[in-house]
Amino acid sequence: MKRFVSMDEAGEGILHAGRRMYERGFVAANDGNISIRLSDDRLLVTPSGVSKGFLKASDLVVTDMQGERVSGKLKPTSEVKMHIKAYELRDDVAAVVHAHPPYATAYAVAGIPLTECILPEVIVSLGSIPLARYGTPSTDEVPRSIENVVTRSDAFLLENHGVMTVGPDVLNAYHKLETVEHFAKISFIARHLGSVSSLSRDEVQKLFDLRKKMGITGAYPGCEESDTCGIPPPSDKDMLIKTIVDEVVRILKEGKNALD
Repeated sequence: MKRFVSMDEAGEGILHAGRRMYERGFVAANDGNISIRLSDDRLLVTPSGVSKGFLKASDLVVTDMQGERVSGKLKPTSEVKMHIKAYELRDDVAAVVHAHPPYATAYAVAGIPLTECILPEVIVSLGSIPLARYGTPSTDEVPRSIENVVTRSDAFLLENHGVMTVGPDVLNAYHKLETVEHFAKISFIARHLGSVSSLSRDEVQKLFDLRKKMGITGAYPGCEESDTCGIPPPSDKDMLIKTIVDEVVRILKEGKNALD
């Protein structure tokens, strides 16, 4: 069931999320954007060209579901169509957050989705974080690029662009942004330490059952578990050595059979 908030409550939520995004370094300068659904046909959105860390209530803009300004002195964010696409495809979504947290955005730039089953908290809350293909910011390419991911995930990377999260309220959407960046940072450090251990299918199933018991809702794409329960997959070098050894053994066996 949809729960629409008042203009005052929505404004306070956006200002709070904007300050936290800025203070944590998830945005720089005037980057990022936030929106809240006020009704079936109205959104409250951040303006274009204003730092999220220094927003005032009077800066916020009300738009219709085509992205046209209804009230407010400033221009709405140029990414408003991306937000509208999420609302059109997800009746359960009432808030959208977009930012450029460094570690998660680095994965987006590298074209690497965060899909491995690594952290229990992430598995329970989000599952995996897929990657939406690149679209030129501020154009219709971006709304089209998220169609296949926003319907199955509450958080995803935007290739060469950043991160987008959605939720039933703005604090929920913002917390998912924090979770994505926390996951990306830990994954990055673990990879540089030399190994990332994924949880096994059985362990992931236990966490999925826990998610259901906790009543956590939202789109859930699952994650990529491992049957080896943390044993690192063989490297290219290991595979080459195995191939050579197998071939040598085959040749030796053929030679022995010929002598027999």
